[in-house]
Amino acid sequence: MKTSILPQVRVEPKLRADLESVLREGETLSEFVEASVRKAVDFRRVQDDFYARGEASWQDYQRTGEAHPVDDVLAELRAMTEARRKQLGL
Repeated sequence: MKTSILPQVRVEPKLRADLESVLREGETLSEFVEASVRKAVDFRRVQDDFYARGEASWQDYQRTGEAHPVDDVLAELRAMTEARRKQLGL
């Protein structure tokens, strides 16, 4: 697969200096930028999925009028969290 180049971004010298000051040993500016872009893309996908699920739930509620009591939902989430903690040995 052929690689592509991201557009150059002009930044203030202070931001560039701040960025260079946080690079890990052996890490290049390009590696940092690529990792940051990948994380931002992943975050946006998770965020979009979250909004889509919320919208689908809202549409389902408007169509059916059926809702779940908040106490039941929280209890289920707490149980799931506790089960995962036990699984991880926390």
